[in-house]
Amino acid sequence: MMTREYPPEVYGGAGVHVTELVAQLTRLCEVDVHCMGAPRPGAIVHQPDPALAGANPALSTLSAELRMTDAASAADVVHSHTWYTGLAGHLSAALYDVPHILTAHSLEPRRPWKAEQLGGGYRISSWSERNAIEHADAVIAVSAGMRLDVLDAYPGVDPARVHVVRNGIDTTTWHPGPPADDAGSVLRELGVDPDRPIVAFVGRITRQKGVGHLLAAAHRFDPGIQLVLCAGAPDTPEIATETERAVAELSRERTGVHWVRDMLPAEQVREILSAATIFVCPSVYEPLGIVNLEAMACETAVVASDVGGIPEVVDDGVTGRLVHYDSYRSEAFEHALADAVNELAADTATADGMGRAGRIRAVAEFSWAQIARQTLSVYTDALARYT
Repeated sequence: MMTREYPPEVYGGAGVHVTELVAQLTRLCEVDVHCMGAPRPGAIVHQPDPALAGANPALSTLSAELRMTDAASAADVVHSHTWYTGLAGHLSAALYDVPHILTAHSLEPRRPWKAEQLGGGYRISSWSERNAIEHADAVIAVSAGMRLDVLDAYPGVDPARVHVVRNGIDTTTWHPGPPADDAGSVLRELGVDPDRPIVAFVGRITRQKGVGHLLAAAHRFDPGIQLVLCAGAPDTPEIATETERAVAELSRERTGVHWVRDMLPAEQVREILSAATIFVCPSVYEPLGIVNLEAMACETAVVASDVGGIPEVVDDGVTGRLVHYDSYRSEAFEHALADAVNELAADTATADGMGRAGRIRAVAEFSWAQIARQTLSVYTDALARYT
């Protein structure tokens, strides 16, 4: 298993996916995890070439991938995640004559705003992703929508090689209820009023997650609604400044705006999701959206954009509301987002019913054990075709 993120350094959906998948796969087969970052038990960690200190981060990443490739000679199958390890997977397959499986969590052509963040590095990441996807023995898409995106962005890929294995959720970690007895209440620390409706957001500050759209929509929220914004790790200084200004403007206009900039422990995020009346996901691009599953598992109604794989998670009218996103009509999207939030916040019986339905759906359809079995099936199929 080749990944950039692995516990304790997990800050995005791909890292959550790898963490949960490995935990289940180890019950079915032998798994060696190759990752990047700080040394840690349970994984083989690869650092960039020190001679490239201060180089473009994309080059440093490629050098760590070369070391990852060198260490993978004993593998029967290599499975890479995101462009950060796609080259390592491709080179390992070529060097050691083993299948390369790639999970597509997102696609660089669908995230053009990353050029703002990475500059020339975006062209390198785009090349790395294209090379890995076009040569992989099998591509796993985390949703049916993502599969269509893969085939659209990379038309040379054989559709028979692209499999759908959706993201999952650990419903024992994500569940409704107050904080554990030994954990303090993060909502109390923030000063959130338990008697007022709570709208929650959890995600990185990036164009993809639509934080700006949410903050614009929040100006139209009913005055009684509180917003708990768990948003950090801005992509660029520019978007960080934009967000600070937008939050400050919103806070001058209304009460109950609570911004958490640091990454919280899972238990504190669970408390926020469980207490929320509504979870909002205003993403402009989302292959699936694990955070929506986390909210649903906590019995919280979801209001989300209808992009990517989100409609495969959020059952419109049953577990939440879907709002149409059109990049050419941003203001209409923001108004519709606010209208959906206001309607559910005013109808707690419907919101509660959607939350219960969401929990049932998360438990029934998004088990990591099932996802591990499906992933192993992709491995065995690739091995059979390879030999």
